[in-house]
Amino acid sequence: MSNPVSYPVFRSTDPALALHVARELVEVGDPQHAEVSVDVELRTVREVLRIRGALPDSWFRKEDVEDWARDPSDPTGLYVGVHAPELSDDPDFLSPHLPLWASMEYRSVDSVEGEFAALVGSNIGEIWWSSLVWPDAPDSNIYREANNARVSLLFNCRTTNLDERADDHTVLVHVLRRSRDKDTEERHASWLAEQIGQSLIGPRQE
Repeated sequence: MSNPVSYPVFRSTDPALALHVARELVEVGDPQHAEVSVDVELRTVREVLRIRGALPDSWFRKEDVEDWARDPSDPTGLYVGVHAPELSDDPDFLSPHLPLWASMEYRSVDSVEGEFAALVGSNIGEIWWSSLVWPDAPDSNIYREANNARVSLLFNCRTTNLDERADDHTVLVHVLRRSRDKDTEERHASWLAEQIGQSLIGPRQE
């Protein structure tokens, strides 16, 4: 079962530079079966409509658990997800449901990243690459790792929970969680960062 933990390895106020570093890190692994997903939080009707128009294959959803508990029938469809062409552009409908999240999941690598990075603006968002394979790390007893090999790029926040707004963008490397051997876990993340000339810049994130 996949159970990764992540470490930040790069931070910049330049989203294009952060994306460049994230792509370098992806290339450290075997990307043969890799996929990429994107997600962005939208807090205004204007932003919802902008992303709806720019990413016509995206899906919109609401994540208010309390609302869902009150109305599990979900008459809006927003808890399951609404495809962009089907999403209403009526501000009177959209406003009560803000913030909305827009996502595109499990796409081919290099298919959406550049466009998304240019569109995210000041919104909190994320690109993550999954289904990578990290190589053996020489002379370290760290071996080929697939289930937990991921890279993520956080826009305008610094935590994988996407709950801490910031004025910069952070690249994280994800490795196998080793609850009984955190030294090896950290060495693995550090070694991967070193392959692209970076280093760990913060503590692990659960």
